[in-house]
Amino acid sequence: MLLGSVLVDLYITSDIRKSANKPFWWKVYLVSAVLCWLFMAVVLCLPRRSESSDILPVMWMLYSIITVYAAKLVYVIFSLIGKVIRSLTKRKSRNHPMQWVGTGVAVLVFGAMWWGVGETRHEIVVTHEDITSPKVPLPFNGYKIAQISDIHVGTWGTDTAFISALVDSVNSLHPDLIVFTGDIVNRRTDELVPFIPVLSRLHAPDGVLSILGNHDYGDYVDWKDPQDRIKNNQKLADYQKDMGWNLLNNRKVFVTRGNDSIMVVGVENVGDPPFPTYGDLDLALSPSPDSLYNQNDHHYKILLTHNPEHWNEYVSHHTNIDLSLAGHTHAMQMMFKLGDWVWSPAKYRYEQWGGMYDRLNENGHLTKLYVNIGAGEVGMPSRLFAAYPEITLLTLHHQTQHREMD
Repeated sequence: MLLGSVLVDLYITSDIRKSANKPFWWKVYLVSAVLCWLFMAVVLCLPRRSESSDILPVMWMLYSIITVYAAKLVYVIFSLIGKVIRSLTKRKSRNHPMQWVGTGVAVLVFGAMWWGVGETRHEIVVTHEDITSPKVPLPFNGYKIAQISDIHVGTWGTDTAFISALVDSVNSLHPDLIVFTGDIVNRRTDELVPFIPVLSRLHAPDGVLSILGNHDYGDYVDWKDPQDRIKNNQKLADYQKDMGWNLLNNRKVFVTRGNDSIMVVGVENVGDPPFPTYGDLDLALSPSPDSLYNQNDHHYKILLTHNPEHWNEYVSHHTNIDLSLAGHTHAMQMMFKLGDWVWSPAKYRYEQWGGMYDRLNENGHLTKLYVNIGAGEVGMPSRLFAAYPEITLLTLHHQTQHREMD
C-alpha cells in the first residue's frame, strides 16, 4: 500500500512539474505527498489486534488515506490514457484534455466515497421476497420473516442512532419472526453494551432468532489469556439472552401454528479459509434418515447460516432444507445497480453474494438461499453507491392457496 502510494505520487509530481509554469506547485505537492507517506506509515504501524487497542481510529484514518489515493489513482489512469492518445496522434503539447477529465473524475470519486460515509450507510432499504412452496403448511400462508445481518455495532462506537432507526424499521414491518444471521460486533463483546437497550426493542410474535458470525468469536483479538476469549464469548451469549434473543448455536426450534409447524435451524459460523469453522449442521439436525427429524425429512425447514458458502458447498447438494438465510459478504460494501443489472466486486469472491439463489439438489429438491448484504460496516466505515443497509422481508406462501389468490 505504501509503495503504491509513493509511485502514484511520484507520477503526479512529474505531471505537475511538466505542465505547471512555475516549479513552486510541484514542490508543494511533493511535500504534501511526503507528509501523507509518513502519516500512512504511522497508521499501518498502529496495533490492531491487541486487547487494549481501539480499532475505530485506525479504521477512520485508513479510510481517509484510501479515499485520497483512490482519487489520485483515477487521475493517473486518465493521465496515462491521455499520454497514449497523444503519442498515437503525435501531438506535441505538454498538456492534454485527459488530465483535466481525470482531475474531474477523481474529485467525483473522492466525493462518492465520502457520500458513502455521510449518506448511503444511513439509508435503510427493505427488500421484499415471496417464498412459495407446497411444503409451507397452510396456516403459515402469508407468514412474514424479517432478516437482518452484519450490523457490526462496534463501527458506531457509542452512537446508537442508526441501530435505533434499524430497529424501528424492522418493527414497522410487523413480522411474525425476526432472524439475525451473524456478526453483531467487530472484535469484542463489549462493543455491544451501549446497544443492548436498543436491540432489546426488536419485537415479533415468534421472537428473535440469531446465530453467530465470524466476527463474534473474538478471533480478531490477540488475547493475553485464552480464558479471556472464552469469557468474551460467553458474555455475547448472555447479552443476547438479556436482549430476549434466542441464540441458535447448532440447534433447531419449531415455530407452530395450530397443529402445524416449520423448523428453523441455526448453525454457528461455517468458515471458509481463513475463517475457522464452528458450525455443525449434523449436530443441529441429523443427516440420518433413521432420525425423527433429519436433513431430508418432510418438514419445511429454514436454515440460518452466516456464510453463504455453507449453502453453496454442502446444504444445497445434500439436504432438502428449503430456505437458507445468510449474510457475511456485505456485497463488499460496494454495489452498482441499473434496472435489473446488479454488480459488486463481491462476485469475484463469492458465487452467491447478495439476493436470492436457488438450486436443484441431487434428489431433485429445489433449495433456496437468500444472502442479505448486511446493515453495518467493517474495515471501512462506508457503503458505496447502491450497497444500502438491508432489511429483508420474506413472506411464505402455501403454493396451492397462493395460486388461487393469483
